[in-house]
Amino acid sequence: MRMGRPELMLSLQFADPSHRTHLPRHKVARWIRAALSAPAEITVRVVDAEEGRLLNREYRGKDYSTNVLTFDYSREPVVSADLILCAPVVAEEARKQMIPLEAHYAHLLVHGTLHAQGYDHEADDDAQEMEALETEIVMRLGFKDPYS
Repeated sequence: MRMGRPELMLSLQFADPSHRTHLPRHKVARWIRAALSAPAEITVRVVDAEEGRLLNREYRGKDYSTNVLTFDYSREPVVSADLILCAPVVAEEARKQMIPLEAHYAHLLVHGTLHAQGYDHEADDDAQEMEALETEIVMRLGFKDPYS
């Protein structure tokens, strides 16, 4: 393990290959590591709208595609999780927010990684804590505040 950087075993899968060039492995690993506080085994899967909708419906009971889904399996001693990114949703959100696609992916990977470690935004206090941490991490990575 490098000093100050938790170990990361990363699997990067592209069911929707249209965004492969926007998610080079070294950047995905850097963005995830920035949000980690423990060693981790994380799979990132980039999917199309159909698979995103199916997973969201099956696991969250919501019949639409969402930007990121986090399936966390363990937090100690190793964080183990799957992060599912829906490429068409991410692209549309970036376009509407007028932000670079790379910046939005970085934010969502940080967001999903925090969820994998137990952070949550259901209650207002929790949401404020999580958003503040996301903002700090994303800005440290060189991107603008995702909530501004």
